[in-house]
Amino acid sequence: MNRYNEFLDSWNQILGYKTPAHHREMMNFLTDVTYGDSRRGLLMAFRHSGKSTIVGIFASCVLYLHPETRILILSAETHLATRMVMHIRHVLENHPWCADMIPKNKREWAENKITINRPIGIREPSVVCQGVYGNITGMRADLIICDDIEVPNTCNTVKKRACLRERLRELDFILSPNGTMIYIGTPHTMDTIYRTS
Repeated sequence: MNRYNEFLDSWNQILGYKTPAHHREMMNFLTDVTYGDSRRGLLMAFRHSGKSTIVGIFASCVLYLHPETRILILSAETHLATRMVMHIRHVLENHPWCADMIPKNKREWAENKITINRPIGIREPSVVCQGVYGNITGMRADLIICDDIEVPNTCNTVKKRACLRERLRELDFILSPNGTMIYIGTPHTMDTIYRTS
């Protein structure tokens, strides 16, 4: 069992749960993408399957194993991305493996960005979030998580889908050379952006 699944199992034990098989499969997929050659992945599963929950636990484990990692959470709207950051923050604050990661000075420990104890000299927060059309100029990230960027108000016309695809192309300029980009979501149109992202 890899460290990611151990982290997941340990978290579920705190909550009094056993890890469902499909959650373990999701975690295996995320780690395969992260340590594979392409470093690009798309996680699609049925609604309410726990995709975002598992991705938040995965991101927390990435920070546990590699505290220098810079993570960007991108969603259709900022409030959706904020939910993911708050989930990651909750895991970090309550997972026993992460006790030493919580800074005494919580200057960057908010609902939209957090910075853990990590090596000095890194400008960007450990985790930051933004809506898909928010200002991402000048950002750098080692892991970009696009969580529910295709929703009705971003994809219900041809023009909106074209704009969304164009915006997502910009992420290549933010991602570090050996970085990972993961999309999580459910198609909302026949001409889904997930066919080409």
